[in-house]
Amino acid sequence: MSGMSVAAGKRSVGPTGPAGPVASAARLVVCAALPWYLCLWWFGTSTAPVAAALPAVLILRDDVFAAPRLALQRLLGVIAGVVLGVTVLHWLPSAPASFLVVLVCGCAGMYLLRHRGAPNQQVLITAVMIYATPTPGYPMARLVESAVGIAVVTLLGPLLWPPNPYREAAGGLEEYRAGLRARLERIAAGAASGRSVPTQPDPFALWHRPHELLVTLERRTGRTVLLPPRRPPAPDTLRPRLRLAARTAPALLLLARELEIRESAPRSPADAPPAPPDAAVLALAPVVEATARALDAALGGEDCAASLRTARDLAAGHRAARPGRRDDVLRAGLDLTHEALTDHLAPPT
Repeated sequence: MSGMSVAAGKRSVGPTGPAGPVASAARLVVCAALPWYLCLWWFGTSTAPVAAALPAVLILRDDVFAAPRLALQRLLGVIAGVVLGVTVLHWLPSAPASFLVVLVCGCAGMYLLRHRGAPNQQVLITAVMIYATPTPGYPMARLVESAVGIAVVTLLGPLLWPPNPYREAAGGLEEYRAGLRARLERIAAGAASGRSVPTQPDPFALWHRPHELLVTLERRTGRTVLLPPRRPPAPDTLRPRLRLAARTAPALLLLARELEIRESAPRSPADAPPAPPDAAVLALAPVVEATARALDAALGGEDCAASLRTARDLAAGHRAARPGRRDDVLRAGLDLTHEALTDHLAPPT
């Protein structure tokens, strides 16, 4: 596996530097300052229009392409909070239980307007602010300022220095390749020594990463507000590689878990001689190494046909020497990976 590591380590993951944080900060400054001054100049607001700048601060955080969806959720929360606060102040202006009504109804509105399980906290925040500021005209000013800020974030946020989703997905795939390479090296080393290799913290994050990258790329390259669908570079080899990574990750997770289960079997008593290593696991190490080389080349956009043939020949020899069902389960993750690589190499129909 050392040869594969050296060759793969020469490839660049992608440009790094302050361009991403600088663009994000500049986008935030523009989308927060523009609605602030629009409210001051256009509506003549006498107080600081904080509500106009908050959408940029709270929405433009991680994924700029999600800004329109998050802005719409925030606008719905603001409207619901304003209606709730005004209603309570109108019908229960001085009742002792009025604030409790605001809290209970605001919490209910948070979960009624939740999205993907996340509560819309803007309902409760706006309702409490309206209740705590019983000034004539404040509810309408709050609604208008929030609407201006949300409109700027929705229409302008994705247009200001948008990140390249294909470049980000390619960088994420390279990071996954590096993590997968290290993990497979540990698996092969454990198989060659007949011992279990300790599991890294949160291993499922590694195996789930290709699916996350693929879903994020599809979402970011779809049509957004004022933005046409982004065209992939020609030829588009990134999506097939991401699909290959997403398809092989569960199979390799199966291999890792099967090896760990075999190595975690009950040991002999302390005074007894150690049990001999599992011969099937020892013989599987070359198959893991060859499969890892083929998969690493395919994920990097290189020709993996020769490495795949070697891996399949080694797997066939392992199968001929150990045809039992128990060893079939041991090879299942590798066999599924070989099938995925074969389909990846097949010409598109």
